Amino acid sequence: MIIWDNHMHLRREGRFLDAVREFKHAGGTHLVLCQLPRVSEVIKYKSYMPLFMETLKMSQVIRGVDVTVFVTVGPYPVDYLFLRKEFGRKKTLEIMMKGMDCAGHLCEEGKCIAIGEIGRPHFPVDEETIKDSNEILQYGMAVAADKDTTVVLHTENTTAQQCKELVDMAQTAGLPADHVVKHFSPPLITPQENHGLFPSIVSTKQNIVTALGKGTRFLMETDYIDDLQRPGAVMGPRTVPRRTRTLLDQGCMTPQQAYEIHVKNPERVYNLVLE
Repeated sequence: MIIWDNHMHLRREGRFLDAVREFKHAGGTHLVLCQLPRVSEVIKYKSYMPLFMETLKMSQVIRGVDVTVFVTVGPYPVDYLFLRKEFGRKKTLEIMMKGMDCAGHLCEEGKCIAIGEIGRPHFPVDEETIKDSNEILQYGMAVAADKDTTVVLHTENTTAQQCKELVDMAQTAGLPADHVVKHFSPPLITPQENHGLFPSIVSTKQNIVTALGKGTRFLMETDYIDDLQRPGAVMGPRTVPRRTRTLLDQGCMTPQQAYEIHVKNPERVYNLVLE
């Protein structure tokens, strides 16, 4: 049985392979390794590419644990604030848009399955930051459309109105809504709630049960951050496989629903064939 965690961060200095083994032993089979924000590295090299390549190297090590891993990379939205302070606004836009180009190239080569996580800071910021973040995001969506790939979004708290705004931006860029994944989403499952983008839901029991009451058009994630100072944050690596199996055992999720969520939805969103 395929069990897919749609959003995990890992660190070599964190639990790293122990966390992957924990995921596997709980029944997890497939995970998405999402680029860990490390703005100090971007400042050092004035480029995202070294950071992206390190994430790809980590994925090769993870495969040695006999877990299937896919990679997403992209300029983390909060980086904008640090880069602007270091280099100024013009250079920051240049660095982050170039990062979108590099991520798109890696997707085109088949080394990554999406550009992400990209978007906007998740806390209140000044108007210039919002304007520039939207410009960078729009550019990233256009790159994804050109490369026929997907974007994984990090933004402020998700609402139906915000989903509409993001889908409108994607349409302007020529990117299908199915290829817009909203990371850290609440259970906004219906078209009226998400306007066509694809929710990746933080896998609390309440979130998943609520989502299942509306359908199966969602992905499950932990947003595990592998920080030794915050063990188990945001959710531990065992969460998605354990949650899935518990819901199956309790009759709250059917095998067909599990198959849709963990196999058909990732295939659809990321242009994959898992079987």
